[in-house]
Amino acid sequence: MRETEHEAETGKRPLGVGMVGYSFMGAAHSQGWRTVGRVFDLPLRPVLSAVCGRDGAAVRAAADRLGWAAAETDWRALVARDDVDIIDICTPGDSHAEIAIAALDAGKHVLCEKPLANTVEEAEAMAEAAERARARGQVAMVGFNYRRVPALALARQMVADGRLGTLRHVRLTYLQDWLVDPGFPLTWRLRKDRAGSGALGDLGAHIVDLAQFLVGEPVAGVSALTETFVRERPLLDGASSGLTGEGSTATGQVTVDDAAVFTGRFPSGALASFEATRFAAGRKNALRLELNGSDGSLAFDLERLNELSFHDHTEPATSSGFRRILVTEPGHPYLEAWWPPGHGLGYEHTFVHQARDLLHAIATGEQPEPSFAAGLSVQRVLSAVEESAAKNSVYTLVAATPVTV
Repeated sequence: MRETEHEAETGKRPLGVGMVGYSFMGAAHSQGWRTVGRVFDLPLRPVLSAVCGRDGAAVRAAADRLGWAAAETDWRALVARDDVDIIDICTPGDSHAEIAIAALDAGKHVLCEKPLANTVEEAEAMAEAAERARARGQVAMVGFNYRRVPALALARQMVADGRLGTLRHVRLTYLQDWLVDPGFPLTWRLRKDRAGSGALGDLGAHIVDLAQFLVGEPVAGVSALTETFVRERPLLDGASSGLTGEGSTATGQVTVDDAAVFTGRFPSGALASFEATRFAAGRKNALRLELNGSDGSLAFDLERLNELSFHDHTEPATSSGFRRILVTEPGHPYLEAWWPPGHGLGYEHTFVHQARDLLHAIATGEQPEPSFAAGLSVQRVLSAVEESAAKNSVYTLVAATPVTV
């Protein structure tokens, strides 16, 4: 974007953002872009230039509601706009690769929602495009927003500082219940051609990324089971793919997993277990993890996201045990700009932190994390899980990705 007189005086160059998609993730990303400059001292000033969607009336209404200056109905037109410097992709996975590669080749920075793609091949092409763009000074980042929960960023610091000693167990679950009702309709998230996979890609991608982020190593191999509990669901109005029956009784085939359970191994020897499901009745957004090492343990529950549980095993047994760390101090990650100690943050703040990190990376020229290469690493784990499950849980090696995770 061209620098205005105001930006010249303040030293804050504007950076135009163009977002593709405006539903759940689009609203969350919009919140982040609207808020970040009002909280953090940024090197650049994000401007919500335009949002894109296929329905003209709906996208214009979304632009007004979410704070975007303009609306487009063709993502190619969005990429071509002179007032857009960053393309933020919040669409289903089947369009990630095409949009991201075109945006990078057009000279834009890119933020892409997780999982990076629907297939390893698409993710590889995206990572290669990001590498080419990197040589031109562009950056690309995957939206694994849970890395930006302050308690989890603190957990990563504690592991890196050796507070847990040698890691031995990494245990993660992500449980939701919004598919328990067999009458829930066949949305795009239940179609492999749109979503790539089910609970595995939707929820499992998050916990695979968190495991690799916290441990600092890629998963080396997995043994997996997947299951689809409800194999047909009512069609949404106007849908026809996989049609059986007529009228209001018409149903379509669910072509993704409903749940995935798998074990894994890290190169260091640490063992991991993962569970992702959208069929855990009563669990709304229960992402939970525990790390056990030779010198201590860490535990976290997303439904209590301002807290981290820590056990220091080097203390005398007579006085040791898990203790609650309230992660609201200004010395904790991201919290220097927020509220006084004891005043907690929420889910939406992770997207503010995500925008902050991306803007700093663009300003400094540094590679933001997680990079597209890190997103590819997660995609390779998901692919190995599907391969293992198809072979009755045969232990399956994960193809190496030569990047830090």
